[in-house]
Amino acid sequence: QVQLVESGGGLVQAGGSLRLSCSASGRSFSNFHIGWFRQAPGKERAFVASMSGSGTMTYYTDSVKGRFTISRDNAKNTVYLQMNSVKSEDTATYYCAATSALYVYTEPLTYAYWGRGTQVTVSL
Repeated sequence: QVQLVESGGGLVQAGGSLRLSCSASGRSFSNFHIGWFRQAPGKERAFVASMSGSGTMTYYTDSVKGRFTISRDNAKNTVYLQMNSVKSEDTATYYCAATSALYVYTEPLTYAYWGRGTQVTVSL
């Protein structure tokens, strides 16, 4: 069992930056691949980025490449999502999720554990 708690969301102006954190408790954190997803009102939950347990592999959806960076500190049981040059279309509730699966990291169904989300709102 893994418990995940997101933090760091808020209101940010377009072009600004925000760093989200995902803190985990429970079983060995470094065994889990961690993903960030987001869900805007009326839309499905969508993959944003993910990172392997060791931190050696990262994946990003095209719309955030070059702007967002995922990282993790296994000693602190925490994964981060650094969001730079944010745009209005980044407005959503952001969720972190954990999986021990070895593939298909972009699909929400791959992930067994989820946090409750943190809201990010980008103002123009």
